[in-house]
Amino acid sequence: MKRFLTLGLVLIFSYGTAQDQNPPNIILMIGDGMGLTQITAGMYAQGNTTVLEQFEAVGLAKTHAHEQLVTDSAASGTAMACGEKTYNGVLGINPKNERLESILEYAQTQGYLSALLATSSIVHATPAAFYANVDSRKKYQEIALQMSESKVDYFIGGGRTHFTTREDNRNLIEEMRDYDIVNSLKKFEKSTASKIGFFTDEEEPKPIAQGRYPDLDEMVNATLDKLATKNKPFFMMVEGSQIDWGGHANELNYVLSEFKDFDKAVAAVLAFAKKQGNTLVIVTADHETGGFSLLKGSVEKSSVSGKYSTTGHSAAMVPVFAYGPGAASFSGIYENTSIFKKMKVLIPE
Repeated sequence: MKRFLTLGLVLIFSYGTAQDQNPPNIILMIGDGMGLTQITAGMYAQGNTTVLEQFEAVGLAKTHAHEQLVTDSAASGTAMACGEKTYNGVLGINPKNERLESILEYAQTQGYLSALLATSSIVHATPAAFYANVDSRKKYQEIALQMSESKVDYFIGGGRTHFTTREDNRNLIEEMRDYDIVNSLKKFEKSTASKIGFFTDEEEPKPIAQGRYPDLDEMVNATLDKLATKNKPFFMMVEGSQIDWGGHANELNYVLSEFKDFDKAVAAVLAFAKKQGNTLVIVTADHETGGFSLLKGSVEKSSVSGKYSTTGHSAAMVPVFAYGPGAASFSGIYENTSIFKKMKVLIPE
C-alpha cells in the first residue's frame, strides 16, 4: 500500500512540476458584435458548418457594463482584458479611477510573449483594452502613445496615422526603435526582429468584401509562425472587428463575409492548437450588435435573412467557446470579467 501511495505522490508531483515548466499558450479570439444569431447565420450561410463546432466547451457570458445594461466595446474589452466592469467608453480604468493591469500585461510579467491582431485599427477599443488606460476610447492619439510604449511583441492592424500625424508633432513610429515596422505581410514574415509591427492601413482597414489585405487567417498564421519559434509561452488576442460594423450598418452580407473571415482565422488557430498542444483557445464576443433575428433561409441553398431591431448593441449574453488546457472552466454562465480570471489562473506565477 505504501508503495502505491508513494508512486501516486510522485506522479502528482511530476504532473505539477511539468505544468509549472510548461505554462499554456493562450489565444483569445473576439468576434466583435458576434452574438449567437450572427454565428448561426454565418454557419448556415457557409454550408451549415463552422469550425466552432469542434470546440470542447461552450459557455455564456453576461456583457453588461458598470451601471449600464448595454455595453460598448471599451467596457466589455476592459472586462475581458482586465477582469473588472467599467463605464462605457473607458479603457483599462475601473469606476474608482484605478488603472488596471490587463491579462496581456500580466502574462508578460510571467515571461510570456504577446501579440495583438485586429481587422480594425490597432488603437480601436477592443485591442486597446489590452494595453491602454484612458478615460475615453476616442483619445486615439493618447492610445497610440501608450501602444508605442507598450511591450507587445507583435501587432497587426490599421491606424498608422495616429502614430505619425499628431497634435504633438511626434512621429511615434520613429520613436519605436525596438520594432521593425513593416508595410506588408511578406515583410512581416521575412523579418527576424524580436518585435514587429505591421500597419495594414493608414486609418481603418476596408471590409473583407472590398479587398482588405491580408485576410485574418493569414495574419494569424504569420504571427503564430513567429511565436512558435521562440520556445516561450505566449498570449495572443485576435479580433474580427468588422462583424460589429456590419451589425451597426444592418447589412447582413457585411456580417456574413466578416464572420467567414473570422471563422477561417479560428480554424487556423485551432489547427495550431491541435498540432502544438498545450494551447488554450477561447472564442467569444464583446457583445451582440444589431439585435439581429434570423427569420428565413434555406439550409440546402446556404441562404439566410432576418431583421435588425437596432443600429446599436444589445444586452444579449454571448457564447464562449474553449479548447485546450482549462477549457472545461469556460462552461456555464458567468460575467465577462470571469474570462480574465479563468485565463489568469492558468498562468503560473
